[in-house]
Amino acid sequence: MAAKNNALNKPVTLSSELENVVGKGPMTRAEVTSKVWVYIKANDLQDSKDKRQINPDAKLGAVIGKDQISMFKMTAAVSKHLS
Repeated sequence: MAAKNNALNKPVTLSSELENVVGKGPMTRAEVTSKVWVYIKANDLQDSKDKRQINPDAKLGAVIGKDQISMFKMTAAVSKHLS
C-alpha cells in the first residue's frame, strides 16, 4: 500500500487554465488526473477510432495543446500546469 505522503497525495497549486477544466485547487495530482478524465469523458474527447488519443476542445487545449495527443503524453502536459 502506498504511503499517504507520496507525491500523488500532496496538494499542488493549479494554473488558471487547468482550473477551468478541473475546478479550483489546490488538489492532489491524483485528483487532477481523475478530474481531467471526467472532463474528457463528459465532453466525448476521446478519438472514436483510437481511444488512446485525446482530441482537446478549447478549454482542454489551453492545458495540453490544440493538437491530438496520446493519453500517455497528456499526463506530462498537464503536470506543466501544477506547482
